Amino acid sequence: MAETIHIGRKISRIRELRGMKQDALAAQLGISQQAISKIEQSENVEDESLIKIATALGLSPEAIRNFSEEAVFTNISNTFNDTSYLINYQFNPIDKIVELYERLLKSEQEKIELLKGKQ
Repeated sequence: MAETIHIGRKISRIRELRGMKQDALAAQLGISQQAISKIEQSENVEDESLIKIATALGLSPEAIRNFSEEAVFTNISNTFNDTSYLINYQFNPIDKIVELYERLLKSEQEKIELLKGKQ
């Protein structure tokens, strides 16, 4: 059975994982929070809007289309087989979430500094 692709839900989940509120995303896009809410309830999103949203979230439209909850919370193991030995690369998704959080925190701190400078 094919998985239903609900782009709006994917946008919502990615936004939440980035620690961003609807109104913050709306402000970046120059639209209302209600418009973001409507987009996140939509199964399909126009390509032009998806490109703008993806850019605001720091992703590509393909990353949103291909987003999978399981990919975020499951250990991913890549095995590389060289002719003489086997190397097993693994990373913990929790580490990636912490890394993302730290980058977002730094970004928010930079925004605060910019806003302080405008006063």
